Amino acid sequence: MNLSERLAAVRGESPKVEQLAPEPAAQAAASYSHPGLYLPPNPNNPDQAGPIQDPAIRQPQTDGLAGLKARATETLFERLGARLSDPTMVEDELNKLAASELAVIIAEEQAALSGDERRRLIKEVSNDVLGYGPLQELLDDPTITEIMVNNTDAIYIERLGQIVRTSHRFGSEAQLRRVIDKIVSRVGRRIDESSPLVDARLEDGSRVNVIIPPLAVNGPTMTIRKFSHVPLTVQNLIDFGTLSVEMAELLNACVWARMNILVSGGTGTGKTTLLNVLSSFIPPGDRIITIEDAVELQLQQDHVIRLESRPPNIEGKGEVAIRELVRNSLRMRPDRIVVGEVRGGESLDMLQAMNTGHDGSLSTVHANSPRDCIARLETLVMMAGIELPLRAIREQVSSAVDLIVQITRLRDGTRRVTHVTEVQGMEGDMVTLQDAFLFDYSAGVDANGRFLGKPVATGIRPRFVERFADLGIQVSPHIFDAPVQGGRR
Repeated sequence: MNLSERLAAVRGESPKVEQLAPEPAAQAAASYSHPGLYLPPNPNNPDQAGPIQDPAIRQPQTDGLAGLKARATETLFERLGARLSDPTMVEDELNKLAASELAVIIAEEQAALSGDERRRLIKEVSNDVLGYGPLQELLDDPTITEIMVNNTDAIYIERLGQIVRTSHRFGSEAQLRRVIDKIVSRVGRRIDESSPLVDARLEDGSRVNVIIPPLAVNGPTMTIRKFSHVPLTVQNLIDFGTLSVEMAELLNACVWARMNILVSGGTGTGKTTLLNVLSSFIPPGDRIITIEDAVELQLQQDHVIRLESRPPNIEGKGEVAIRELVRNSLRMRPDRIVVGEVRGGESLDMLQAMNTGHDGSLSTVHANSPRDCIARLETLVMMAGIELPLRAIREQVSSAVDLIVQITRLRDGTRRVTHVTEVQGMEGDMVTLQDAFLFDYSAGVDANGRFLGKPVATGIRPRFVERFADLGIQVSPHIFDAPVQGGRR
């Protein structure tokens, strides 16, 4: 029985799993070529002596259109004025208006331009005025998952798990600040010397972090975490090798059984993506409340309430923290509470909610292993400002959390679920954990440095499987079987 049939059997419906055949990372990396990228050296390829670099990055060339572009951009900003931020203007209307005004500006300049130069000028000026300048092309590229602006002339991206430097650059710090102001103002936030760092988001849900001087010594720095317009499905993660079919079946059953699940991992490991996939298993009739610092989750159910925290205003007032939203959500008759990430005192409120009848909650935590996840939760609870003995905190954690799913970004850039771990309870003063699945590293790596291992069952049947039977949830009896080694299990 394949995954679609298993999941359908659990839900009691016809199997319907979206299929999306991703291009293998190695093949995609080989087939993609871009003159503006630094490609990392390949230690397995002796013919490649070092990184391929764009000469324009090492020795910047003079752009003959730079002066004309700067004048055209400033003139277009002046002529469009307040209409750029007018919410009543349709995007198509604004684009047509900008195009007509730009044509007039170019004619007034009386510049002799070739067809290619004219098209490039129109594109770059339009990106500066209507889009996000040099970043617009990177934002439009679906293969890029992260954009890192270190300063005006150092822009890096992540593609296929690898970080490379691009030839894109900002003309000046003023242009970079203008893009930053456009991003943060659209979500009602501000950034200046009195508030020099901010979390924001783009219209498509991509997360943005900005930090400026005096905190950023080398100038304004911006990091954009992009998200796919089409949310990844569980089948996609199986195709990528992130999950195994057996893991997916178990996690689906755990969500249906209303178990409290934490997704643990480091920065950039794919915690939010995995949380999205887990949330897709929630029955469509449940009332779901999501709570985030900046809205990132892409839940597909209809009955979803999305809450977002708010920073203080210029007078230091009006802040609404995650902790307040978690408390308020308990009064909103939730069936499921999904907290994008716990990173402070709200962890105590979340654990109390899990312990007082709000089962089936999901969240993410920054940690490098399931054991570290428990220790991290203990530390976060202490940040709530309530004096609790360590044993009392551990009892709260052990009784609230049922399952920890550890996701890791390996050296080859791939994201893999390396642990599916049951929280069994307390033994003395320690929280006891038991792994149901572990990632098997013993297969080594291939010629391209890609890990050949996969997640495998430990052979230990979790205690919570008894809950599945009580609820009538069926799972394959073989998903917990350890792999055969030497003819023996």
